[in-house]
Amino acid sequence: MMKINTGVSFKSVLFSALLAFGLISCNNDEASGNQPVPVPVDYHLTAKTQFVEAGGVKYAYRILGDQAGIPLVLLASLGSSMDDWDPAITNGLAQKYKVILFDNRGVGSSTGQVPATIAEMATDAVGFIKAMGLTKVNLMGFSMGGFITQQILFTEPALVHKAILTGTGPKGSEGLANLPNIIASTANLTPEETFLRFGFTQSEASLTAGKASYQRIQQRKTDRDQPLSQQAGGAQLTAVLAWAKPAPNALNELKAIQQPVLYVQGKNDVPVPVINAIYASQSIPNANLVVYPDAGHAAFCQYAGRFVQEAVDFLAQ
Repeated sequence: MMKINTGVSFKSVLFSALLAFGLISCNNDEASGNQPVPVPVDYHLTAKTQFVEAGGVKYAYRILGDQAGIPLVLLASLGSSMDDWDPAITNGLAQKYKVILFDNRGVGSSTGQVPATIAEMATDAVGFIKAMGLTKVNLMGFSMGGFITQQILFTEPALVHKAILTGTGPKGSEGLANLPNIIASTANLTPEETFLRFGFTQSEASLTAGKASYQRIQQRKTDRDQPLSQQAGGAQLTAVLAWAKPAPNALNELKAIQQPVLYVQGKNDVPVPVINAIYASQSIPNANLVVYPDAGHAAFCQYAGRFVQEAVDFLAQ
């Protein structure tokens, strides 16, 4: 087993880091003036956890809002469950669209074991969507959720109307293979420090937003998901690192995507450097790239107010 210099096993470091990494999903950007727009209904804190079965797996999900039209399904990042989406994002989107949060197989409150490939995760996500009786959805994928979203666009294009990608990249993304070293570097950090290291820059504005986020995602007190298991964390990391392997045809593969895509990335994203978003958005025929300055992996959350408006406008086009 790989060891880091402190003598703590890499598996233990990974597990601790993923628990913190799961909290990185997003936040309100009080520090840089992009505060979330106040909403009349707080769906995120009150939505009940429900279950639907597909392929022998009971998938946990929550529905936010009751808007008509094509629903928006959110696919979470490495180490994340339904509880790790910030209300600033989910509530903001739910004012205009029905938002569906769910735990993929083996994550949070869903049963089964997490598979070790992005392709299998995408198959599971499609199984969940179809079990919900949905024939057309919008997808939003953050980080690993963005990998899964791309895979669904490749294998089930008729299911997807539009897609939002953030903190993510194509197969073979530059810098992604360095993820184990990033995780190892958090060995002696607190959960909050790990959270900040993964998702934000070292500027005062970004760190202030990150600290606020760390508290914000804990606002839901009841009916919360189970923490990520070691099996789940290990399988997810295996899947991500397989996605990171060199893929000479990856950008050509993206040219087959016909759906409109909104691509949002932080200029200072460390796990998935912004160059990957640039290459990907240039390859997808109908993609629009937005790069947020002084922002890391959780850029769309640091600019929550702006992001929600851009996402709503994009989906309405």
